[in-house]
Amino acid sequence: MTAREAPLGPHGVRAEDALREVVEPPDPYRTAFQRDRDRILHTKAFRRLKHKTQVFIAPGGDHYRTRLTHTLEVTAISRTMSRALGLNEDLTEAIGMGHDLGHAPFGHAGEKALNDVLEERFDRIFRHNLHGVRVVEMLEGDRPGLNLTREVRDGIANHTGSGRPATWEGQVVRIADRFAYINHDIDDAVRAGLLEEKDLPRAELDILGQTPGDRLDRLVDDLIRTSAEADEVSQSEAVSGAFLRLRAFMFREVYLGPAAAREAERAGRVVRDLFTWYLDHPEDLPPGVSEDPVETVTDHVAGMTDRYALRAHRELFQPSEGRI
Repeated sequence: MTAREAPLGPHGVRAEDALREVVEPPDPYRTAFQRDRDRILHTKAFRRLKHKTQVFIAPGGDHYRTRLTHTLEVTAISRTMSRALGLNEDLTEAIGMGHDLGHAPFGHAGEKALNDVLEERFDRIFRHNLHGVRVVEMLEGDRPGLNLTREVRDGIANHTGSGRPATWEGQVVRIADRFAYINHDIDDAVRAGLLEEKDLPRAELDILGQTPGDRLDRLVDDLIRTSAEADEVSQSEAVSGAFLRLRAFMFREVYLGPAAAREAERAGRVVRDLFTWYLDHPEDLPPGVSEDPVETVTDHVAGMTDRYALRAHRELFQPSEGRI
């Protein structure tokens, strides 16, 4: 018995064409991309996403997004668009589930802090998309790594940054990532009191929609209709322009605003302190997969959740109370 997949359109990637570094016998019930999805789902890195920042560092409320809920939203949006375009939903789902596995604690603030210390001291860089590939190739699993297909690893590597996913499925996840975070970060920013509904740019909302649901519907519908008549995943000029202006507004008012700057300073201090401590005290590190001490420390710090990083920093750098 061989697993079968739904009929695909001309741009869909067929699972039977998927390539792995180490060849494996086929699974009788799951396609190659379904197996990749399941391998990602069962990793420790995926489970840690529930305690990693989306925008707000270790938020106190129960209703703020985390990196895990963001991942689920991206995956759901991506699957809807993939199905409508005749793409491989299983490949799309696997990329969506794995796209943020390489995120450091404290979201982009933590990523920047880790990159800065690596650049300043060792002339190296840290990018969460590239570290995500390292997670699935080296830090999780035993095949070696997870032995994911080339198509899924490409989607993880190129969901952000200057690269372009080789598959339409990867391109769909790349843009769904932006649809999701801009839309849900507006919701969270309003909940946190950083924005009021009246502050949102009216001209852009007149095009995209006044509510989170309306905006997602508009963005998804526009991408499906535009891409169906193009040779790449794309948006119409009107919707793309409005979306980019709304994104610029969010960067100006939320991501780079005063509250974010204070959080970024706090996150940066924690990440830098922990990186330096573990580099100077390798005996405090768990066993790693690299002989390179800088790489080992980077793997450890990048894998931390927000609350674990805050707890470790508190234990290492804040004196405990008690009798002298």
